[in-house]
Amino acid sequence: MAKRLFGTDGIRGVAGKWPLDPQTVTALGLALADDLIRHDLGDKPILLGMDTRESGPAIAAQLAAALGERCVLVQFAGVITTPGVAYLTRTGDFAAGVMISASHNPFEDNGIKVFARTGYKLPDAEEHDIEEEIFRILPGLAAPVAPPLAETCSRRPYLDFLLSTLSSLLTGHRIVLDCGNGSASALAPELFREAGAEVTAICDAPDGRNINLNCGALHLEGLRAKVLETGADAGVAFDGDADRALMVAPSGRIVDGDAIMLIAARRLQADGHLPDNLVVSTVMSNLGLEKALERLGIAMVRTAVGDKYVLEEMLRRDAPLGGEQSGHVIFREYSTTGDGMLTALKVLETSVREGSTLDELAADLKVFPQLLVNVRVKEHKTLDQMPRVSDAIRACEAELNGSGRVLVRFSGTEPLLRVMVEGEEQGRIEALAARIVDAIRAELG
Repeated sequence: MAKRLFGTDGIRGVAGKWPLDPQTVTALGLALADDLIRHDLGDKPILLGMDTRESGPAIAAQLAAALGERCVLVQFAGVITTPGVAYLTRTGDFAAGVMISASHNPFEDNGIKVFARTGYKLPDAEEHDIEEEIFRILPGLAAPVAPPLAETCSRRPYLDFLLSTLSSLLTGHRIVLDCGNGSASALAPELFREAGAEVTAICDAPDGRNINLNCGALHLEGLRAKVLETGADAGVAFDGDADRALMVAPSGRIVDGDAIMLIAARRLQADGHLPDNLVVSTVMSNLGLEKALERLGIAMVRTAVGDKYVLEEMLRRDAPLGGEQSGHVIFREYSTTGDGMLTALKVLETSVREGSTLDELAADLKVFPQLLVNVRVKEHKTLDQMPRVSDAIRACEAELNGSGRVLVRFSGTEPLLRVMVEGEEQGRIEALAARIVDAIRAELG
């Protein structure tokens, strides 16, 4: 049941072009309304939110106009984070939630993510049904004139909820927030000041086009420099829709999603909130995290890359904590999705409670050197159809003998075969990766 519009994180593309042109956005609004009516939810409003891209208001207005044609009401939260939309949707009397964002992408892109009333992303089968309806509606459809939306839904309950998760305030903690000129720009400084921290905010002046521009979770250089310059206790960087966060320790060390999961897992275990001593991560998490968790008696289950797959496995195993190296971390006790502001609050709370710096909290994470090589290929074959490659992989794994990992996978979007080798010595993993790459080129050209 392949989908043509929805990816693992909603519909995404260049704003104004298919599938984010006015006609297709209108068709989505009509199809979503029809879906809600079929599920007897047409009498409840939909919550809309967006990040700071200049295309956001027009897409929001287009969706609202289409929903209005089916008499489905809209509550508009304005600029808010993706997890903020998920939270307000599941705690309010909403039929669904829609976030307009392309996350870490540049401003030219945008996207549409749909949440069920539970706060979870729609099931694949429901997305497929909505897609089929979109393509049925589209031929000859004219997009209605869409007047601008006024904000009608407060973001305050979401901030109050985040504050309620703290058992210790961050009083006196000096932090630098890189808001990525995105959804966190107004919310994060307010939240962390109310939590007691002394806040220096940077990249918190969005103009519609500077979201993620040389700042935020993909560009930590400016945050690191500011932490070192000010002598702050920590730095936090958010991506465009603030569903993930990366951090910087006082020494300038980058505290990525792996380190954050180690800090969080240890705290949850100490508090008795880590049943079965289990954490879910992806195949890209460093072997150092797995080894550090092992020393604590915590098992780590790996999934395919993508927070969607992490969440699915967390639900299957009833695991309270999961995430990605990129900073998507899910605390299931509190949230149905990754939440960068929640993640930062919980890590900083741990720092305050234990009287330890981020450097000290992450000190037992030994990061194994990791090499990723992208090999452009002419055709797609499974590994069992490539005996030379399979043999090379097995030989490298035998040589590593448990002190490293090999991961070979095709890109989902490009004609690339990705080779990742991880081990204790950089020179050794480079030699092993070269051996696998040579085998791939011999097989596939």
